[in-house]
Amino acid sequence: MPKMDGKVALVTGGSSGIGRATALLFAREGARVVIAARHAPRGQGVTREIRDAGGAAAFVQTDVGKPVDVERMVTEAVRHFGRLDYAVNNAAAYSGAFALTADFSEAEYDETMAVDLKGVWLGMKYEIKQMLAQEPAGGAIVNTSSVNGLGGVPMASIYAAAKAGILGLTKSAAMEYGLKGIRINSLVAGAFDTPMLRKSMERSSGGDAEKQEKVEASYKAMIASGRIGNPSEAAEAIVWLCSDSASYVTGHSMIVDGGLTAYFR
Repeated sequence: MPKMDGKVALVTGGSSGIGRATALLFAREGARVVIAARHAPRGQGVTREIRDAGGAAAFVQTDVGKPVDVERMVTEAVRHFGRLDYAVNNAAAYSGAFALTADFSEAEYDETMAVDLKGVWLGMKYEIKQMLAQEPAGGAIVNTSSVNGLGGVPMASIYAAAKAGILGLTKSAAMEYGLKGIRINSLVAGAFDTPMLRKSMERSSGGDAEKQEKVEASYKAMIASGRIGNPSEAAEAIVWLCSDSASYVTGHSMIVDGGLTAYFR
């Protein structure tokens, strides 16, 4: 029997990249999955993938920067499947990059913080309330941060600040709700082969294919494993953190980066 048979998992940003891989893995483990994302066609496509494989899934179009959307997202998850056992706050935007700190616009700052940091807080706000109210109470939450949140990142200070903020939110909430049966952890993601990373490398290279190959080679040269990760490898860590196998793990920042940050941590 799958380890998570009958459990209910919610994944924001579940339409692509790490979110998609996580949703598919939850389903393979037997969980019923709610996929939340802004892009409806992609999110519905992942939902169909799960259903076609015999799993149970639902899609809720959601902008995690909007409180009304996030509250509705949790309400819809419970309406579909009755409760909420696991939540992965994974949705992210990358507008807080590719400029010097003083050159970002206020709009770029607001968009980055709304999705990358406020979106995580809003997710936890409504997920925790549901997990406390249901019977039996409790659950597990994983918030997707980044190695960019571990230190300074030239030309990406706002994105780095948001990802660092996720770590503070996660640890604080873990300490507040541990006695109430809710475990809260962070995935500190390195370089994974996602649309966001590809878009970042394309922008760094100015759209030049040869330069993009060099940018990718420079990424790999910094990684002890010598390669960029597959999103499924991040998903394995996320699903493990939600599982009973991680029952004594909370308030943890799990770095999954192929050794990218091993030099300075």
